[in-house]
Amino acid sequence: MDAFYADHFVLPLPEGHRFPMSKYRLLRDGLLGTPGLVLREAPAATDTQLLLAHDPVYVQKVVNGTLDSKEQREIGFPWTPGMVERSRRSVGATIAACESAMKEGMAVNLAGGTHHAYRDKGSGFCVFNDAAVAARVMQRQSAASLSVAIIDLDVHQGNGTAAIFKNDSSVFTLSLHGDKNFPFRKEPSDLDVPLADGVTDNVYLQALNQALEHLEQIFRPQLIIYLAGADPHEGDRLGRLKLTNVGMLERDRAVFDYAKRLSIPVAISMAGGYGTKIETTVAVHRQTVLEALQYQRLKKPLSVEAKP
Repeated sequence: MDAFYADHFVLPLPEGHRFPMSKYRLLRDGLLGTPGLVLREAPAATDTQLLLAHDPVYVQKVVNGTLDSKEQREIGFPWTPGMVERSRRSVGATIAACESAMKEGMAVNLAGGTHHAYRDKGSGFCVFNDAAVAARVMQRQSAASLSVAIIDLDVHQGNGTAAIFKNDSSVFTLSLHGDKNFPFRKEPSDLDVPLADGVTDNVYLQALNQALEHLEQIFRPQLIIYLAGADPHEGDRLGRLKLTNVGMLERDRAVFDYAKRLSIPVAISMAGGYGTKIETTVAVHRQTVLEALQYQRLKKPLSVEAKP
């Protein structure tokens, strides 16, 4: 299974910045030498690809470093050339994971999940929306119109993704998230499942299974982009939910079982994770990648033929 990384393209952050940038390097280090996992450097998304989901004026502001102070504050990162390159690579990794998944059944971006980025602005540590760009790129590459489901299990609602695909019947957006958590102004997804603070494994998994059943009844995707956020975990300092390691594993299995049963390829991104101990977040992400590898290796084949 292919896993695409971009952690060596450093996004310089000031001392004490609260974004856990080091988790990506630690994740790749923890996966080195895993049998069957092929680590590949992420390609950079091109301007042409970014423009499939983003406003040209916004893209040029990011590329040229002309974002104003308010726009930079909303993103949460200071502008640097490194920020631009890292953001391109993060998007390119999800595109590459989608392309690999369509051939092999499953693939992973060891970063990504930047679902707060809108068409015309960044937000919440998200510069470009990797899932949105990747979905559009895959649709352009497809001989027929490709139906895509974005299953967003980051604890924060995917507001940027929902806004980009509003009224677009070819992309289904599903979000399970903390009702009272960021973003405080939500955008309507095709299916939103808001969860109360403190939700534990059983309640979460029941809600997820019901959401996947609903998705199956009304939409048949030919590709799934799965945002496997680590932040619903009980050890996350921003998540406010109480899923255990076992609950997080069962969450991943629910998505993978759904995809396997319906023969749908899956591209996975890591999305959020802000553990009180960074090792906790890395362990949850690593568990997701290793479980995906098991499905790729032991539960193949995932058919990647287009479904009507």
